Amino acid sequence: MSETVERHEFGAEVGRLLDLVVHALYSDREIFLRELVANAADAMDRRRFEALTQAVPALPEGAAIRITPDKAARTLVIADQGIGMTKEELARNLGTIARSGTRAFTQSLADAKPGERPSLIGQFGVGFYSAFMVAERVEVVSRRAGAEEGWAWASAGQGDFTLAPASREEPGTTITLHIKADAEEFLEPIRLQTIIRKWADHITVPITIARDGKDEAANEGTALWRKPKAEVTEEQYAEFYRHVAHAFDKPWATLHWRAEGTTEFAALLFVPGMKPFNPVEGERDSRVRLHVRRMFITEEAALLPPWLRFVQGVVDTEDLPLNVSREMLQSTPALARIRKAVTGRVLSELKAKAKDAESYTGFWENFGPVLKEGVWEDNEHRKDLAPLLRFRSSAVEGWTSLPDYVARMKEGQEAIYILVGDDPDALSKSSQLEGFRARGVEVLLLSDQVDAFWPERLDRFEERPIRSITQGSIDLSKIAGAEAAGEPADVAKLLPLLKAALEGEVSEVRATDRLVDSAVVLAASEGGPDLQMQRLLRRAGRAFGAGLPVLEVNPRHGLIRKLAGMEGDLKAEAGTLLDLARLQDGDVPRDPAGFARQVAALLAGSLG
Repeated sequence: MSETVERHEFGAEVGRLLDLVVHALYSDREIFLRELVANAADAMDRRRFEALTQAVPALPEGAAIRITPDKAARTLVIADQGIGMTKEELARNLGTIARSGTRAFTQSLADAKPGERPSLIGQFGVGFYSAFMVAERVEVVSRRAGAEEGWAWASAGQGDFTLAPASREEPGTTITLHIKADAEEFLEPIRLQTIIRKWADHITVPITIARDGKDEAANEGTALWRKPKAEVTEEQYAEFYRHVAHAFDKPWATLHWRAEGTTEFAALLFVPGMKPFNPVEGERDSRVRLHVRRMFITEEAALLPPWLRFVQGVVDTEDLPLNVSREMLQSTPALARIRKAVTGRVLSELKAKAKDAESYTGFWENFGPVLKEGVWEDNEHRKDLAPLLRFRSSAVEGWTSLPDYVARMKEGQEAIYILVGDDPDALSKSSQLEGFRARGVEVLLLSDQVDAFWPERLDRFEERPIRSITQGSIDLSKIAGAEAAGEPADVAKLLPLLKAALEGEVSEVRATDRLVDSAVVLAASEGGPDLQMQRLLRRAGRAFGAGLPVLEVNPRHGLIRKLAGMEGDLKAEAGTLLDLARLQDGDVPRDPAGFARQVAALLAGSLG
């Protein structure tokens, strides 16, 4: 047998992770049992489902997760009758961590102060590795349902693991933990019973603990989402959230209800209290779990739209067959009604929670960019989402909403004005705002990537059009404000000279009254994409659709006044004006090195 043992190195990040789990999370050691039991329950749910849809043997009657402590041998055995694993699955699932974000997770543990280390068990496949907090060696014997051969995986958590053929009478997985000397408390049946009741009482698979030669029931096994709200404690909600979301924080919102009528279902959903390490921006599918008559079916039923993908939880219905196929999930009317009802309920909860501005700010900073995607892509819910949006502003501190903005609009102001860019701090100092500030006109500052897209789809709010201040010509003359300093120069001759000098680089040169301190500013052509969209198009190599910008000049600025009195070739001066305007908008000069030499020469001349 020893000749068939294969030795493998852990994936590069697993070794680092094991060290951190073992040495950084001792205060959470009891959670190892929750993680291993949850994995076993998932394996049994999967076997139930595959038995209905594939040629996999059904779960035997009375199937359970069996926990067997042995003080004499100092071992703790956790055995299930689930789907099991092949040799390849053992190596992949227990030898590597494929999920993104692991590096950030391990770094957060390494950087945290000893008293502030977060309890991150459950993140990025860490659950299994938590066994090494209490075990000096872990052995796993597994046999895939439908296969004849079994395989054994073993490791002391020191950088490598072994794989070898093994025998197991029935499909499933047995995990044997060789308990450390300082963790013998986890060999006491009463201690194990307490942990199961605390962390895994909601798991519907029966869990037993061997005590005095008998298997004793350890969990109530009632689906939490099926219980009346009055019978569920906040602690139970929080622990179930951590289980279903593989999270460690407390939920920001808990939604628990039962729908009756044409379509009946029970739902228990959570909005996380913090943004997960695994970014919701990268994965766009909702992962709310679909159950049919308490049995887990899939987390790929798209029960919520992509712009609510941060919501976690369970929806359990009686109105679908247990062997529902992927094709049926896409077409069944019952599931369509469930999706509509669940989405509506989540939106109602967000509207209610938005009334508490301080609490809603935390939610918005975590998931606001995701919610904005719905304005862009979901015509049905676009108007419902608009009041939930929050923005930075040129006029007020913190976050503000569209209804609040409309309430503050100036007399004579016809539109909701926005400025889109990459950096909120840079936007707040932009020269684009000068004329608006002079008249006390508020501008919303948008700096998320999706902000370049959704305003076009929303178009207006409460009958006020939404306008980018960098797009087209904006007339502020109807809005009272401070008188501009100085007489404007006559630029009638200067404008065509500048346009001729910048032929092929700008579509137009025109005077503007929306500048105070700056000489020039860029704008987009009427009807074309605004400046931020143009920048995105250029970065994507699609600038051909952007059109040429407009150069606007301030006739009251000293530089423009001097240029207005000049004649002849103004190519150099015009180029400098364009480069200045580009710099003001966070762009680069057309020839950065040449521009730097020009500025240096001007400085040398002024100092001489």
